[in-house]
Amino acid sequence: MSGTGKVVCVTGASGYIASWLVKFLLQRGYTVKATVRNPSDPKKTEHLLALDGAKERLHLFKAELLDKGAFDSVVDGCEGVFHTASPFYFGVKDPQAEMIDPAVKGTLNVLRSCTKVPSIKRVVVTSSIAAVAFNGRPLGPDVIVDETWFSDPTFCEKSNLWYVLSKTLAEEAAWKYTKENGMDMVSINPGLVLGPILQPTVNTSVEPILKLLNGGETYPNTTFRVIDVRDVANAHVLAFENASAHGRYLLVERGMHCSEVVQTLRKLYPALSLPEKCANEKLGMPVFQVSKERAKSLGVNFTPLEVTLKDAVESLREKNFFNS
Repeated sequence: MSGTGKVVCVTGASGYIASWLVKFLLQRGYTVKATVRNPSDPKKTEHLLALDGAKERLHLFKAELLDKGAFDSVVDGCEGVFHTASPFYFGVKDPQAEMIDPAVKGTLNVLRSCTKVPSIKRVVVTSSIAAVAFNGRPLGPDVIVDETWFSDPTFCEKSNLWYVLSKTLAEEAAWKYTKENGMDMVSINPGLVLGPILQPTVNTSVEPILKLLNGGETYPNTTFRVIDVRDVANAHVLAFENASAHGRYLLVERGMHCSEVVQTLRKLYPALSLPEKCANEKLGMPVFQVSKERAKSLGVNFTPLEVTLKDAVESLREKNFFNS
């Protein structure tokens, strides 16, 4: 257990990726200082407190992304900080206040707290493929996107891609700040994160699968770049523990059209009532390839899509989110 005796911080610990990250860190012997917006809300904390090792080594703290200095006392005494907290949902009314400020100012707020603590060896930031592939460059099945790609904020703004813009600006700000302040930072850039859920609510990234399972007539004309939540959480741990880790790591097991996801689910669960036809002809983004080289060099072993989908369905079924 390589984390024995080491203290780390996870921000936004009640989230989908962060919950798995906390689980893996506790399994490896780390003491985890975890921030949540509301520690007295059982929906945000019960699943964390139930994890193996939580009683002895998990400490919950209240912290708001936009409260200056809110993370000072939490990161104090830590060797590593995993910054996962960032809003991700649709139907945004005020992009600046709801998405961009919490992502950008929140990230800088956490990083400023980290600069005050000499014991912190590395910060691992949860970014997204959103901060990589949206720049107006032509995409297609023969295009391979890698870590040298960056999304273009102007393109994102013109396209009203507010979540994409928030992740792009947040990662840009993080690289600039850590470079100027001599901090060691690594970013993890996953695609659409699927797989089993630990928290009691359905998160935004798993929602498209639940919609397919709940017997809708059509599926969206969209493409997914899928990665297993356990691979993402594991990549965060590897990015902290591997001394040579640096820069960005893209995590996508497979890019595919939603129709292929439906076909895979149909093979796995022939009895399920799944949508038969596509909702429209307007494709939002073509399928493209994502390089796995850097992620594999970090030690990531990609979970096959079929396993990810099966475990996602079983988890949603277990929590009674759909009737089958």
